[in-house]
Amino acid sequence: MSSMKNTILSPHDIGGALSRNRLAVAPMTRVTATAQGMPTQKMLDYYLRFAQGGFGLVITEGLYTDRAFSQGYPNQPGLIDEEQALGWAKINQELQAHGALVFAQIMHAGALSQGNRFRTHTVGPSAIQPVGEQMSVYYGEGAYAMPAEMTEAEIAQVIQGFADTAARAVDTANFDGIEIHGANGYLLDQFLTAHTNLRTDRWGGDMKHRVRLLIDVVTAVKERVGHEVPVGVRISQGKVNDFNSKWPNGETDAHTIFGALADAGVDFIHVTEYEAWQPAFEGGKDSLITLARKCAPGITIIGNGNLHDPVQAVEALDAGADLIALGRGALSNPDYPLILSTNQTFREFDASILQPIADIKGSELALEQERQSH
Repeated sequence: MSSMKNTILSPHDIGGALSRNRLAVAPMTRVTATAQGMPTQKMLDYYLRFAQGGFGLVITEGLYTDRAFSQGYPNQPGLIDEEQALGWAKINQELQAHGALVFAQIMHAGALSQGNRFRTHTVGPSAIQPVGEQMSVYYGEGAYAMPAEMTEAEIAQVIQGFADTAARAVDTANFDGIEIHGANGYLLDQFLTAHTNLRTDRWGGDMKHRVRLLIDVVTAVKERVGHEVPVGVRISQGKVNDFNSKWPNGETDAHTIFGALADAGVDFIHVTEYEAWQPAFEGGKDSLITLARKCAPGITIIGNGNLHDPVQAVEALDAGADLIALGRGALSNPDYPLILSTNQTFREFDASILQPIADIKGSELALEQERQSH
């Protein structure tokens, strides 16, 4: 137990940003901002629990990047202007004072948008209606809208939005790093995915072409802030509306994506699977973590996916991860690093905190702890 604990609690340098341990809070959509996308006191209290609980890195929920098509949900926070950035600066100052790094996850929802105050329709790489139903926990109802195929001008606007938001995140909000959301079925993942990207121009075709937009976003963001803070990307196969999705060419696609990201100079790659330790593809033996490590030597790999058991967390670290990002494990144990360091018992996850709306609320135990702390 002592060796396992020492491994998880050892520090790690992420492209020049030093995390005090190998534990990160995974980005989780919480829809608790104002209708105008401003951070709230409730959000500060939510994030502060993780910093006070000893996490080395906190990655924010996805922050939308423009006044066009990027917003995905009602009450989603944005980072599109000075006022929003100053609101995040107050949160970051508090978290950093407690020893945590804070990375901004910046995202564009694309065809999966189900609540955008700036537009009445959605866009995607192709006019393909997303499968599945909108998520009720984020105020959605019924089928997704049919998106319009994006124009060259709109694609350029996406790239500019990511770059401008990253600069705002660093220069005004004082984030310690940038995570570009290329996972879970949102816009950049829609371009990566064969059945949602049917384009015949330079943005479509095989995976080497479909990864182009993601790489162009990485390049634009790195040109703006890469000399100041680490820049990385979150990648997944599964999507919020297509849970079992797999890359059709298996490890070949993985090598193409991870290799392109490494060549683009990312500081970290954050891979997420339902069970991060499982082989990524049928008939194979390597997890997505291991594949990312093989394709991107020397780059920080963050692994996410049911790794709240310290034994499995260490196995993921042994398999190639440098940090472990916790979702449900962090929600039920915002003081996870302190629990681990003092050999206490971890609390079970209470799924009721995500119903009926996945805003910020605590389990009865968490609420009781909050009451006792005041």
